[in-house]
Amino acid sequence: MSFQELALQTAQSLGFDLIETERSAGGVLRVTIDWPWQAGQTERFVQVEDCEKVTRQLQYALEVEGVEYRRLEVSSPGIDRPLRGEADFQRFTGQIIDLTLKAPMGSAAQGLVSAQRKKFRGLLQAGDGEGQWQISWRDEPATKPGARVSRKKEPAPLQVLGFRLDELREARLAPIVDFKGRRTATPNLE
Repeated sequence: MSFQELALQTAQSLGFDLIETERSAGGVLRVTIDWPWQAGQTERFVQVEDCEKVTRQLQYALEVEGVEYRRLEVSSPGIDRPLRGEADFQRFTGQIIDLTLKAPMGSAAQGLVSAQRKKFRGLLQAGDGEGQWQISWRDEPATKPGARVSRKKEPAPLQVLGFRLDELREARLAPIVDFKGRRTATPNLE
């Protein structure tokens, strides 16, 4: 049995979803787990004790199967969690995400953004059709802390990019951290 199969089987047997597995050249095995998500359910976060439980069980399974490794790391997805499938996009609708397209926008850019642009950061929203998603953003330079912003200044135009999951190379939650204890304000996209 392969490392990925063992990790999946172990995580699921303990009630977790397997997010990622990685096997590095130095013999390090990395496993990322999360609690399963259901709409309307209170959000649960992976704790150190959860990682410890999966580590112990996976070490035993790896020993039984004779998988060689130097170190095993089990962790939560973190603040820049990868978004993989439809359920992840439903779960994180309304959050700021970073996404990378497989191909540049090309003629669909319509002069608003560079036709060669592949990377975007914006607010994730459900699209118009089945399997359709969109992000919206404003290309405004960040203001310096303490700088005054004129009320007369016109905001940059709102831009919207529609996409399907098969058009993405990668999507992640944007790692927005507030060290002062205040909630990060969602960008004004109205």
